[in-house]
Amino acid sequence: MKITVIGTGYVGLVTGACLAEMGNHVLCLDVDPRKIEILLGGGIPIHEPGLLEIVRRNAQAGRLEFTTDIPRSVAHGTLQFIAVGTPPDEDGSADLQYVLAAARNIGRLMTDYKVVIDKSTVPVGTADKVRAAVRDELERRGLGDTAFSVVSNPEFLKEGAAVADFTRPDRVVVGVDDGDDRAAMLMRSLYAPFVRNRDRLLVMDIKSAEFTKYAANAMLATRISFMNELSRLAERLGADIEAVRIGIGSDPRIGTHFLYAGAGYGGSCFPKDVKALARTAAEAGLPSQMMGAVEAVNEAQKLVLAAKVVAAYGEDLRGRTFAVWGLAFKPNTDDMREAPSRVLLAELVRRGARVQAYDPVAAEEAARVLALDLGQHPAQAGIHFAASAQEALAGADALVIVTEWKEFRTPDFEQLAARLADRRVFDGRNLYEPAMMKSFGLRYESIGRPAV
Repeated sequence: MKITVIGTGYVGLVTGACLAEMGNHVLCLDVDPRKIEILLGGGIPIHEPGLLEIVRRNAQAGRLEFTTDIPRSVAHGTLQFIAVGTPPDEDGSADLQYVLAAARNIGRLMTDYKVVIDKSTVPVGTADKVRAAVRDELERRGLGDTAFSVVSNPEFLKEGAAVADFTRPDRVVVGVDDGDDRAAMLMRSLYAPFVRNRDRLLVMDIKSAEFTKYAANAMLATRISFMNELSRLAERLGADIEAVRIGIGSDPRIGTHFLYAGAGYGGSCFPKDVKALARTAAEAGLPSQMMGAVEAVNEAQKLVLAAKVVAAYGEDLRGRTFAVWGLAFKPNTDDMREAPSRVLLAELVRRGARVQAYDPVAAEEAARVLALDLGQHPAQAGIHFAASAQEALAGADALVIVTEWKEFRTPDFEQLAARLADRRVFDGRNLYEPAMMKSFGLRYESIGRPAV
């Protein structure tokens, strides 16, 4: 099939590359010349394990192309995937300007049948707006009878595992208009190679498909905030949240996924989608108390690590140096959007501390966003980016762990104790067993577990 993907962020680039891998001829469009220049040069503008190899392989084979040429992109694909950003407005609603701009371009330039596919995460009712935008442009050209379809095909990709999620999906949700057999057939054909072992393609009405995406992310965010709130209570009561997690997760009605207490969720999806769902509920006249609580618990959780440091060292942290392991909001990505590390570092430097931070891939992006957060270059605020986890420990009073990268899971604990002046570790991801840390002479504070 000939496919156009509009947008080369996480969703768009993964979608385009994985569809090309199955033999489709994919053209990826982006209005940012810098991104297209990187892609044409053999690189990718994001960090995602396994993606670079797929992009290069399919580009060399001629199945995956990149352009800033909008007329070319509209002419190319029968299937037009819209995978552009939907950042939150000030009121929490999703900003649809880029989605609707893409739809208008399609309507302004199309000359034959197109399937316009909403791949971006969008509120319920967006497909109606996309349809109206395409139709308005066609009518303006005197082509109001031109056939086209609008489809909702929300993504369920985890950053850091996006290629695996796309190629081996738990489910593929497709929303089509009742009776639109042509669009449904094309979508089934497109995804057939990905669901051969088991048909996981779920066809439903468009509004239900749009709603499914928000409901899924809101459920996962709720589980995280639920455990984070319980973790604070566990600390107060002297219970161990890890034991509680195992106890409740063994119930098959609950399961183990997304039950880990930590430093709060971040990234491009959960924070934005929780806000957008809350806004949608309010606009529908059914304000969501739960979504507000999920968001409030998460924002409070991002302050927990800093609060532990302050409780140990006092409000004035001048003269103190802290090693920080992990900056990205999760492992296997360089994404710093809504990352808990941003809150922690801002709190530490505000109190006069020096920070030596290490992340395997996110240092460059962290420097960029922290400069915006702090209003100055991170170095001027006392933040140094170390080249290794060991370098970050040099001269540090204590270690704070924010992101659970694999390389942090089994460090040399004897060396860790020897290099930290106060032999103290604040663990925002519960990576280690408290008794073991105590055996190495380390003072250890984690999330929802008794300090040792």
